[in-house]
Amino acid sequence: MTHPAFEHLRTEHIESLHIDVAEYRHKVTGARHFHMAADDNNNAFLVAFLTVPQDSTGVAHILEHTSLCGSAKYPVRDPFFMMTRRSLNTFMNAFTASDWTAYPFASQNVKDFDNLLQVYLDAVFFPNLNEMDFLQEGHRLEFAEPENPESELTYKGVVYNEMKGAMSSPVSALWQAMQAQVFPTITYHHNSGGEPMDIPNLTWEQLRDFHARHYHPSNATFMTYGDLPAEHHQERIEEWALNRFERLDMDLAVPDEQRYPAPVAIAERYALDEEDTEEKTYHVMAWLLGRSANLDEIMEAHLLSGVLLDNSASPLRHALETSDLGTSPAPISGLDDSTREAVFLCGLEGSEPEHAEAVEALIMGVLEQVAEEGVPQEQVEAMLHQVELSQREIGGGHFPYGLQLMVNALSPALHDGDPVAVLNLDPALERLRAKTGEPGYIPSLVRRLLLDNPHRVRLTFAPDTEMSANKAAEEAQRLDRIRASLDEPAKLRIVEQARALKERQEQADDPEMLPRVTLDDVPPDMKIALGEVVEVAGMNATWYSQGTNGLVYQQLVVDLPALPESLSDLLPIFTDVLTEVGCGEHDYMAMQNRQAAVSGGIRARVSLRGSVDDPQRTSGLFVLSGKALARNQKALAELLRETFESARFDEHDRIRELIAQDRAHREAHITDSGHSLAMTAAMAGLSPSAALSHRWNGLAGIKALKALDDAIDDAEALADLCDQLAAIRDLILGASRQALLVGEEAQKESMLADLAEAWGGLPCTLVPPPFQCPEPTGAVREGWTTSTQVNFCAVAYAAVPSGHEDSAALTVLGPFLRNGFLHRAVREQGGAYGGGAGYDSDSATFRFYSYRDPRIEGTLQDFEASVDWLRDNEHEPRLLEEAILGVVSSIDRPDSPAGEAIGAYFAARHGRTPERRRAFRKRVLGVTIDDLKRVAAAYLKPGTGSVAVLSDAKTLASCNALGLELRSL
Repeated sequence: MTHPAFEHLRTEHIESLHIDVAEYRHKVTGARHFHMAADDNNNAFLVAFLTVPQDSTGVAHILEHTSLCGSAKYPVRDPFFMMTRRSLNTFMNAFTASDWTAYPFASQNVKDFDNLLQVYLDAVFFPNLNEMDFLQEGHRLEFAEPENPESELTYKGVVYNEMKGAMSSPVSALWQAMQAQVFPTITYHHNSGGEPMDIPNLTWEQLRDFHARHYHPSNATFMTYGDLPAEHHQERIEEWALNRFERLDMDLAVPDEQRYPAPVAIAERYALDEEDTEEKTYHVMAWLLGRSANLDEIMEAHLLSGVLLDNSASPLRHALETSDLGTSPAPISGLDDSTREAVFLCGLEGSEPEHAEAVEALIMGVLEQVAEEGVPQEQVEAMLHQVELSQREIGGGHFPYGLQLMVNALSPALHDGDPVAVLNLDPALERLRAKTGEPGYIPSLVRRLLLDNPHRVRLTFAPDTEMSANKAAEEAQRLDRIRASLDEPAKLRIVEQARALKERQEQADDPEMLPRVTLDDVPPDMKIALGEVVEVAGMNATWYSQGTNGLVYQQLVVDLPALPESLSDLLPIFTDVLTEVGCGEHDYMAMQNRQAAVSGGIRARVSLRGSVDDPQRTSGLFVLSGKALARNQKALAELLRETFESARFDEHDRIRELIAQDRAHREAHITDSGHSLAMTAAMAGLSPSAALSHRWNGLAGIKALKALDDAIDDAEALADLCDQLAAIRDLILGASRQALLVGEEAQKESMLADLAEAWGGLPCTLVPPPFQCPEPTGAVREGWTTSTQVNFCAVAYAAVPSGHEDSAALTVLGPFLRNGFLHRAVREQGGAYGGGAGYDSDSATFRFYSYRDPRIEGTLQDFEASVDWLRDNEHEPRLLEEAILGVVSSIDRPDSPAGEAIGAYFAARHGRTPERRRAFRKRVLGVTIDDLKRVAAAYLKPGTGSVAVLSDAKTLASCNALGLELRSL
């Protein structure tokens, strides 16, 4: 059925996805609605607007934030974050891309879905856009001492600090610099998130004008997914929003970029707050291709990108990985089809500025060779296989499957393409498969898209050790000029503005203006996938029947044996390398080709969790996993066994390359995960599992990886490392093992038979002595230095394991403190992009954190003040209910069909049985405010926290009063 306000245009059934996609158009405004009908109660919604900023003030980004700060029907100050607490949502967010802004959510509860829909529609179409919210979310001038006009003048604002953090990442800065060069004249030239130096130029009036121009239904695309009918959504969209609008003639389409007549070469710099700039330069080449909305053309571009770069056997990736001109392929290599016209990128990181022409010659030489000689047809078939596999795989988890489909279809929907065709790839894939059979097809693609394409950019992106200081000085001079221009009344207006904003931030809105769900709406039970244990090839195999849409998932799970400390520290290297080297008589390139041909990739990892009863004990599992189309299930089983049993560690040069690549990747992404790294450092001294996580994946692990990478420049040291990796493999080979299998019921018998054949004859094993983690060393006070314009703060406290009766209260305590105190203090008033608190059951700790934070000392004080706030005040029962709802929503969040099975299996292997998980959920629902006060008093004692801060050296040096032990990477 179709609502009378909408016109039904078409419906198509997409067999590969098991959905029906219908397209509608609103008769008055012209707004488009795409509905994906599916047998899935995790209903999803998205509304998106084409947004085309003409500068880098971040207007679209700041509008995204400010629109969620109160609306006509819901004039509370913060309805978005308030609804995250009054909902059972499985996803809520808003995000700004280069040329669109989207507002998505999902929920399994119909009442909750409609509540969120009403709030979202009012926020985007009827926002208040209060000037105070613009000042809070965007930017403002404020004195360092807000009430003292003689103190230093500063810039503040959530987005301002967010983008300072974002642009501290070399990879983000590289991507933005390349965008600006590939698109010299249209909207993609500008940083849609906002350049920190340009954000203060945006005015409140410009923000309101941008909303009026872009956030109109005539520029809106609605997408819905799930088992609610299209008419259900249309009735509410019409009643709550569209019936108040008329059609508006709009011309916001992004034009095609003006083409360069000849290739260009550009040199730019990025900030690096380190003295050592050796091997820190990026050389990247980019070609502007055709329109992303042209499905056949973009499929060709994806195929070519895969053939050239997919894996280490791909000709261009192989050349980049093995080149002495850099350490690894540039992290932005590949096809970017997020813009109206697609871009192909490739290059090197870890290079030197003087290698620019040599890198270009290397890349162009490979392309010429492929144009002359082609590539083996097997590699082309492997890439087609990858497209087919990705089309069939059902995702889920933190980003629900329905929203994944919507985002995939969004760009063509906004750029005059066919989003339904993008979802139904099978016909386009068959057309592409037919083309690949034509002689010289890949060589012709290389020539047409790359070699004969003059719109080519070569960007050299070199480090500048003085850039951060120069930018800080430039900002200080700008503020000094502003300050010098202020008369006394102007100074007082800034003081009054800060006072008014603080009063607004502290005002108590009536949350009952907003719709909500209650604990009565919580399902009585949680869904946990059930498996069946059978014996196969001398080991236990756990089978899960799940709706995987023709895919199978196989995992070998080995009890992690006791390892000497020297080998234990190398486990992350071992898992990274294992699936990237050769096996038996085959070198790594042959194995890479084989992986691409029969699987969606295989990977190795270690699953390590703290005991449910004793925080000093851990359980560790080595896991080798893969996924494949059902027709390749036997080939996948054989591939996993061969990798497990006969991986080669004699390819020394290959292993050397892999470690250099790992180092480059981890160094480049430090600020992207700065809060997680700070939390891990703070927890490291409090539990064995946290200590190991810090040494493996944390700041200590990055430092150790750098030292290892430097050491193995020596051939003997490299040979010793390879021998140690082989020793780890031999120890794991002798440990007891099980198998995990996930697929559809019809595949069960054949899958078990294939597994038995593939794994038969492998020697029986015994349960090994258990893996041991290092002993925790106690609380720390550390300051870690890196290149960043913002800070990441963390404090951790020793708590209890998940089986303890206090674990439920500690779990609820995190969102209670975040919702009631930390969000306002750390984000709204402190200016951090994010901050909060939470209990971690694996390490038996409770952590506070901040993300992209302009402060350190004030934030650490706010962490302690939140506990005082809890202790010294009476609290509304509503705050407790909201915190519990958030926890239950997280517990009940659905995963993909395969993900639910895999999650259930590993939870049980680590002692989190279905019975324990259900008992824990029940305890969460019974938590009281007295419980929160009791556990806070017992575990969050003043002065006992373990502190870690990640910042730049200059900022940390100014924090002597905090007594931080400075550590460098």
